[in-house]
Amino acid sequence: VYPTTPAQYFHLLRRQARHPELRPLVVMTPKSLLRLPAAASRLSELADGGYRPVLDDPDRRSDEAAGAVRRVILCSGKIYYDLALSAQRATRPDVALVRVEQLYPFPTEALREVLARYPAAELVAWVQEEPRNMGARKFVLPKIRHLVPFATPLGDISRPERSRPAEGYPAAHAAEQARIVGEAFGG
Repeated sequence: VYPTTPAQYFHLLRRQARHPELRPLVVMTPKSLLRLPAAASRLSELADGGYRPVLDDPDRRSDEAAGAVRRVILCSGKIYYDLALSAQRATRPDVALVRVEQLYPFPTEALREVLARYPAAELVAWVQEEPRNMGARKFVLPKIRHLVPFATPLGDISRPERSRPAEGYPAAHAAEQARIVGEAFGG
């Protein structure tokens, strides 16, 4: 799992503790989300609700906004905030950002319900900040393909294949991250 808000993390741990049988839980979350104001949760989100394996775009909740979406971006983790806080986000009301918070077991039904809200989507893409040969890409793309209409292209946006997980140089990382965000919004 890859929770992106404190409420999701809380409900995930609560669900795990209350489960009647012991089972492993692998949680991936970067420290940078701890100090990111956009990643905060309201007290009501902690008190009410539960863990959700897929989080739909909060800005595309209305049927009218969902009907205008032409590009659905699926992602996991910190890259969501890079996309959501991008200046390009405000200029692209036809792009929906959907967070896949649980990778295994894959939330097929939850994702199917979210994707059904965007019937006019002309492209669905998985976005990750890891290189193409790393991260969740190889695992999730075949699972997503079964949920997307055959005529709708399914793409992926990531760093090129590498032998190492990071760029190793802050300026190169920032440039590559900007490229990924720009490509996600169709730039």
